[in-house]
Parts: sequence; C-alpha cells; structure tokens
Amino acid sequence: MDVKLNTIRLVRVLSLAGEILNNAVFCVLDFVDFILCFVYKVIDFWIESQWKPCYCSSAKQRIIEGDNILVSEECESKIVCLTSTNLQVEDISDTLYSRPSIVAQLSKFIINDLNKTKKTTVTSTFTIDSTIVEVLRRNVVPRWSDCDCKICNSWTSSRKDTLFVKAEGPKDKAREDVLFIHGFISSSVFWTETLFPNFSTTVKSTYRLLAVDILGFGRSPKPTDSLYTLREHVEMIEKSVLEAFQVKSFHIVAHSLGCILALAIAVKHPGSIKSLTLLAPPYFPVPKGEPATQYIMRRIAPRRVWPVMAFGASVACWYEHISRTICLVVCKNHRLWEFITKFITRNRIRTYLLESFCCHTHNAAWHTLHNIICGTAGNLDSYLDTVCNQLKCEVTIFHGGDDEVIPVECSYNVQRRIPRAQVKVVENKDHITIVVGRQKAFAKELEKIWKRSKCD
Repeated sequence: MDVKLNTIRLVRVLSLAGEILNNAVFCVLDFVDFILCFVYKVIDFWIESQWKPCYCSSAKQRIIEGDNILVSEECESKIVCLTSTNLQVEDISDTLYSRPSIVAQLSKFIINDLNKTKKTTVTSTFTIDSTIVEVLRRNVVPRWSDCDCKICNSWTSSRKDTLFVKAEGPKDKAREDVLFIHGFISSSVFWTETLFPNFSTTVKSTYRLLAVDILGFGRSPKPTDSLYTLREHVEMIEKSVLEAFQVKSFHIVAHSLGCILALAIAVKHPGSIKSLTLLAPPYFPVPKGEPATQYIMRRIAPRRVWPVMAFGASVACWYEHISRTICLVVCKNHRLWEFITKFITRNRIRTYLLESFCCHTHNAAWHTLHNIICGTAGNLDSYLDTVCNQLKCEVTIFHGGDDEVIPVECSYNVQRRIPRAQVKVVENKDHITIVVGRQKAFAKELEKIWKRSKCD
C-alpha cells in the first residue's frame, strides 16, 4: 500500500515539475518575442525606411476600421475610405492580436503609453477607388527578411495576378477536372511529385489534373500587404483555376488546411462538386460558450513543449517575431539548406518537400494560419451542414493513424456532421506519409472514388 502511495506522490511531483518547466519555457519565449519586436522595428526602419505595426501592440481597429484604412505618407497620417472593398471585419481572426501572455500585456501597455505622449494628427480624409487599394495590397516588392530567389518571386515577373497552377492531362478533350489543394507551408509539388506520376494512363488521358499553389505559397503571388483571408484565398482559386481553365464541374482533393478552402469552395459551388476527398481535415467542434477562434488556437497550439509537433505549432501560432526569425533563417536561406541536404545525402534524396516547406513568406504563413485555421472556426459547422444537406457527392476522408499535427478525432468529427462521409484511417502513417511513401496506393484509391462518381 505504501509503495502505491509513494508512486502516486512521485507521479504528482513529476507532473507538477513538468508543468512548471513547461510554463518557464514559454515565459522565456514570451520575453524573447517581446525583445524581437523592438529589434525588428529598428532593423525594418534601418533597411526599409519604415516599420509596419505588429500585432503585439496593434488593436483590430489599427488593421481595419469600418471602411477605412490608416496609411502614412511623408510623416502625415491619413484615413483612406474605400468606395468598394472585399475586405470585411469578420475576415480577420482575433487570434492575430489577442494571444494572452504577461509579456504581451506589458508590451501593449508600454507602446500604448508611448502612443499617448506622441502627437499624431490625421491631416485629411479622402476617398480612393478600391482598385488603387488593390495595387497597394498587391505590393510586389519582397521584404528584406523574405527570400528573393527566382522560384519564390517568379510571380513578380508576370503581369498576371493569378495563382500558379500545374495542369496535366488533355487540354481540350478532358472529360473531368480535379482540383488539388495543398496544406499549410506546402505547395503543389506535394501532389505533382507524388500522385501525378502514379495515376493510370486512363486517368492521364481523360482527367485534367489541376494542382494549385495557394496565395502566399510556392510559386504563387506573395503580396506583402495582404491579410490572406479566406475570402482572398477562395477568390484567387476561383479566378486562377475555375475561371482560367473554364472548369464547370470538378472533383476536389485537399490536405490539412486545404480542406477548409475546399469546403468553402464546395459551399459556393454546390452543384459543381463531383466528389470531395479530404485528408486530415482540421475540424474541432467548439463547445457552447467558448470563443471559437481562441478555442481552436489552443487546440492546435496548446503551448506545450511535448510532443515536438505541438511545440512547433505553439511557436508558429503564438509568437509573431520568433516565427519571423525562423522564416528568416530557414526560408530566406532555403537554397543553402537544399545544397547542404544534397551534399550530405550525395544527391540521393529528392528535396521537393524541403522546397515546398520553405517557399513562402512569414507574412503569408502567419496570416493564413490565423485567418484560415483559427478564423474560420465559427463557419465550419455551417459549411459541413451545407455539404451534408445540399451536396449529393461522395465525401471520403483519409487520416494517418500516427498523425500528431491533426488528431484522428477531427475526421470522425467531420463524419458526425456528414454521416455519409467515409473515414479511412491508415495505420502507421502521419500527416505527411498519408500521401508521401504510399502515393501509388493513394492514387488508386482516388481513381476508384472518381470512377464511382461517374456511376452515381
């Protein structure tokens, strides 16, 4: 009996010690992010002759206030009133500027106090056409902390303001179209380097396969002033794929964050969807009374040091300036890391996953993470209900049994909202290996789904 009691006490002590250590780690990270906030303001001003307000100190009203945008020009502050704009208040997730921590509150207090003592005058209010604002939003000049290589900035040399789309299959005689949407910090190569080579000759000759790089990732535009809202992402896909390729009806295959975009597109085009295939959909039902965005942020980024994936998600989601530093080290120097990887492995390992992981900007990743995964939390229930009630297509969900990024329960949560959806859990596979490493098997599974949709 004494041994059992001692064991219980030991477990409690170790659990308490672990909790204290965990909190200590994130307190240190809070402080580091606070310091980096000021460091980047100095460096940005030194290199770019200006600094942009960050979310440590900027309230929602500083991003968008009604139909107004606050801009600065030659030491003067002006309010730009839009006559027409697609940007709406609900597009912005409150997790961008509300991530509670002691240091964050201290930062806001100090900066807001400084702002009170500083004289800022609004000199004039004028009206500007939204097309000019779009030009401002589509700023093509990369920031000093972003990569300036040809691959990352290939979109700047083109006059077309559209996403990069890798299209394979017959151009004129395609009987069916398939839209592939990748997940977070990825690109179209997630599909083109794995599935596309493994589809049968029949599929390649009758299906048009369209893999898109979503806004801010891969070879697609990475506007420095975009907020990467759900509206922007969906409209760019519609413009770059559905309109550009004259797609009337289509299948959708989406992974992770791409599942949210897929659902939003399916809801807008309910009569056009032939089948919906979702891989690891990030759907967490929000309990009644809980703030949806904050609840989702804590589910995907729980501020835990273990497991490693939870720690990585926590850093990416909670720390604006630390995550920018990671992008500076990893993404801006991705050519160096690719060279090192090829040198160490003697060029025996293909680096397409590394390339897709690095080909984005911090601005794109930061806003997409918050505005899509967290910001859509309040909409997903209605999206799923629409798919259940208004769409008649087959819905299939695949999930890796060892997925530590998005738990398997998320797929079953989707099935509860869409009872006809089939959930297939692939054992011993994770968030990436659900496709990579089993591309031949998955390509065959997709072909079966598409074939069944013809018979329905």
